Amino acid sequence: MGEKKKDKKIGLLFNTQKPEAIEMAMRLWRWGKEKGMNFLLPPHEASAIALPGVDDETWRTETEFAVVLGGDGTFLRAARYTFGCAVPLYGINLGRLGFMATGNPESAENDIEEIVSGRYNVQMRRLLKGQVWRGGRLAHELYALNDLVISKGSLARVIDIEVRVGSEVLSLFLADGLILSTPTGSTAYSLSAGGPIVPPHVPCMIMAPICAHTLYARPVILSESDNIRVIPKGDARSLMLTQDGQLGYELLPGDELHVTLDNRIFVRTIQLSGRSYYDLLREKLSWGFNGIREAGD
Repeated sequence: MGEKKKDKKIGLLFNTQKPEAIEMAMRLWRWGKEKGMNFLLPPHEASAIALPGVDDETWRTETEFAVVLGGDGTFLRAARYTFGCAVPLYGINLGRLGFMATGNPESAENDIEEIVSGRYNVQMRRLLKGQVWRGGRLAHELYALNDLVISKGSLARVIDIEVRVGSEVLSLFLADGLILSTPTGSTAYSLSAGGPIVPPHVPCMIMAPICAHTLYARPVILSESDNIRVIPKGDARSLMLTQDGQLGYELLPGDELHVTLDNRIFVRTIQLSGRSYYDLLREKLSWGFNGIREAGD
């Protein structure tokens, strides 16, 4: 087992703006040295804590799995960093809620040893592929693990949006914005907008309007084979398209957003034995059973 651990190359990604993440990265680095485990740091993280690192290409090709220190925002950045390579991610939550960064800082070393020993499962998480078409040309192509969101600018009142699925019109509505989400993102912004909770293994997309100005606009679940076309109507000025709440793109009058559930690129996440997605929901959403027990009594 000792030789097996020494052969392991473990990626280490963390929020370089969060002191507790930096402190924990140093703690794991020192612990790894004692255990003979080799933690690989990409250039940005290495420079933040003044330790040796490797270039991005070496990190992506040699890392067997990666530990991510921070909240869900850090996990989303880590996912974007690993798009297109098969590095599974294990998040240790140093943020607030944490539906993707699920590990506990107190048990981090034990969890890593469990993963090194092979006692874990890998979840394959689907991505949204978004394409912004402008004047018949592809202006932007982007991928999102959580969601793509169209929102109004600071001067806009409401957005007039047409949504098509394939060639058919699905909806015409006025709203403050529109969320297109993966199952992974169903517990993020979409949930706040009244969308359903969808387990990450269910292949679908979620469309949820933000503060729609009609009682009839409701979240809709669409299939993995559907092609969504979002067409802002009217002047459609001061519109923003946001990728996972982190990267923004301006939408211009006449633009169209085409969204599909990508079937080529996946984000791999690590789930430890005995910790299911439903355990996580009960914990994070405080779904207890006291009321049921009392009613049964």
